[in-house]
Amino acid sequence: MKQFIKKYSKWLIFAVLVFIFSLITRELLQKKLTGFDTMIYNFINGFENQILTVIFKFLSFLSSGLFLIILSIILFFVFKNKKYGLLSLCNLIFIVILNQILKLFFSRPRPFEWMMIEETGYSFPSGHAMVSAAFYGMLIYLIWQTKLKDKYKKMWTIGLAILIFLIGLSRIYLGVHYASDIIAGFTLSLSYLIITTALVSYYLKCHRNVKNGKN
Repeated sequence: MKQFIKKYSKWLIFAVLVFIFSLITRELLQKKLTGFDTMIYNFINGFENQILTVIFKFLSFLSSGLFLIILSIILFFVFKNKKYGLLSLCNLIFIVILNQILKLFFSRPRPFEWMMIEETGYSFPSGHAMVSAAFYGMLIYLIWQTKLKDKYKKMWTIGLAILIFLIGLSRIYLGVHYASDIIAGFTLSLSYLIITTALVSYYLKCHRNVKNGKN
């Protein structure tokens, strides 16, 4: 049993994430999320102050389209293996397209009465939550494919995981998303990453085998 769980743990996590996303979408369609979203927003909003507002605006910018495009270009030159840089860019493009399709499908209005900054478009699922989790999550995966020492890989993993969480939190704090938008965005992107990294891992393994065979 332990071997089964160890072997298929990521797919069990995938199933849990999909279930959570399905549960949220069901509650959304039945209009039952208002109380939950209001409670979370009121709690987070209770910490509002000028310094925190500046910090969260900056964190929100770290998952903006402009910043991530620039970062993707930088990563293309940073990674010695150019395939990693290309994978990072393709991943960003795909998750943005997927998010826009889902937003059009659900067409949930933003919480305009809570907004501290101006945003347009629909609310569900959160683009910043989806894109940050998918982009920085893929970056974590690619870092583990490099020859960095494990202690540095762990440091980057912890740092980027915290960044992803704080970006999601910033969107609730700034009043541009409901908490359910963020949770849905995270669960969807994490389940997406499980599939994507499995495919990328298979691709990289095949590429290495072909390369070693030529040598």
